[in-house]
Amino acid sequence: MSTTQGARARARIEVTAAIKDEARRQLVAEGAAKLSLRAVARELGMVSSALYRYFPSRDDLLTALIIDAYDSLGESAEHAHESAAGAGPLERWVATCDSVRRWSLDHPHEYALIYGSPVPGYTAPQTTVPPAARVGLLLIGIVRDAHQSPGLAELPPAPEDLRAESSRIAADLAPDLPSEVAAPLVAAWAQLFGLIGFELFGQFNRVVEEREPFFRHAVRQLGRSVGLRQR
Repeated sequence: MSTTQGARARARIEVTAAIKDEARRQLVAEGAAKLSLRAVARELGMVSSALYRYFPSRDDLLTALIIDAYDSLGESAEHAHESAAGAGPLERWVATCDSVRRWSLDHPHEYALIYGSPVPGYTAPQTTVPPAARVGLLLIGIVRDAHQSPGLAELPPAPEDLRAESSRIAADLAPDLPSEVAAPLVAAWAQLFGLIGFELFGQFNRVVEEREPFFRHAVRQLGRSVGLRQR
């Protein structure tokens, strides 16, 4: 790459970052539904046509913000999991979930973007799926490690009317795990983000005062629901 090409590449990276930073400020002020390329361009002193060379549409910019948020959350969870590498499966589960909560409290508007109400008129493309799966795959990995150790408690069979669905979920998400783990895993994943959403969006007001110990107790119970045991 020539010096000129390198300078252009760096300039593009810097402008792209500035656009996304301004878009995040708009998320805080106006919410995702009101994100406007024209408003971003105006705040940056750019003409709209120049900004379109970086993000051809509002949806392209939203997608970039969503991928960044999922990746940031995933990196936080993965770092916490690595830091707890010497602990047992249940402790690693709790540490990972705790990092998801901390990230969410530190990034409430980005959390709302990826786990809040859908943005009207926006459909997330397939490119958002791998970043979105990072936390879920990490939790599945903890259960897989426990099952192979062995460190997974025996779970009761799924109810008869759920067995086919449990087998399908297991085949899609974790074919090397017993099918009876599949439905509890999906339920635990949903409840993890339900706990965080209730805290962030005010549903715990006047209900839960000591939220950190409450959260840790709840996610420990979720870990036990998928068969994780104290080492």
